[in-house]
Amino acid sequence: MVAWIISRLVVLIFGTLYPAYSSYKAVKSKDIKEYVKWMMYWIIFALFTTAETFTDIFLCWFPFYYELKIAFVAWLLSPYTKGSSLLYRKFVHPTLSSKEKEIDDCLVQAKDRSYDALVHFGKRGLNVAATAAVMAASKGQGALSERLRSFSMQDLSTIRGDGAPAPSGPPPPGPGRASGKHGQPKMSRSASESAGSSGTA
Repeated sequence: MVAWIISRLVVLIFGTLYPAYSSYKAVKSKDIKEYVKWMMYWIIFALFTTAETFTDIFLCWFPFYYELKIAFVAWLLSPYTKGSSLLYRKFVHPTLSSKEKEIDDCLVQAKDRSYDALVHFGKRGLNVAATAAVMAASKGQGALSERLRSFSMQDLSTIRGDGAPAPSGPPPPGPGRASGKHGQPKMSRSASESAGSSGTA
């Protein structure tokens, strides 16, 4: 654990920050020699960082693995060994020069394919979003109409329940029944005669 922390600090400070500042100085002074030197270093360091991603997973159990990483970074930076310049001139430059056309073709194809894939997935995403929006709108409209319908039925039942109670007396006179002066119904002729006979008896 301690070796891992030390190696990370060394790679961060001496492998990244110091070369970055030196590259800034080279660009500022417009010194072509220093500029080329640090460009070669950054190419080698990019390859080292890529390889380190995998070696940290599979080779971290190896004895003195982190110490070897520290020694490698020091070897790359040392003005005496000129490790980055040596690796670049002996291995990286000849390999990239021989494979440059194939790499460029692969990059162009990857760029075109990624653009086509991006357009394809973008169209599919827009179609899915539009379909989802239409379905949500139709479901929302149906739910809204159902809600309004339920409110209407509820209001009707409330009106029926809360209305004035029906009168307990006789029903109001219909069109076939005649009312007297004071609203009293007129008795029929036979009923009045029977009432008169009972009064005389």
